[in-house]
Amino acid sequence: MCEAIAKGKDWKSGNTQVITINDVTWVYLHNNHIATVTDTYVELFDGGWQSNTTKSRLNAICDTFCIAGEGIFQKNFEWFVHKFVGQAGTSKVFNVEPFVNGYMFA
Repeated sequence: MCEAIAKGKDWKSGNTQVITINDVTWVYLHNNHIATVTDTYVELFDGGWQSNTTKSRLNAICDTFCIAGEGIFQKNFEWFVHKFVGQAGTSKVFNVEPFVNGYMFA
């Protein structure tokens, strides 16, 4: 999936599909839109299902196209975003924010 996104290629395997048109890539899981990826941002959606599979796909996208350490996690059945906000010496600093559909990493 991530290789197809990086290469701007359409791809489908099992329940996951990647469609690219004019340098904008849409990612679908079970035909539900879960991400939009461009050269300047990654936009995430739960596709109506905050499942482990959705979270896994979104984190694979974040691992490849976002800053190391950014991603989605779950605590007490709620989703949160781990967002890079800066550097403190040699340590990266992250904020934790509630996940909302359309969350953007830029």
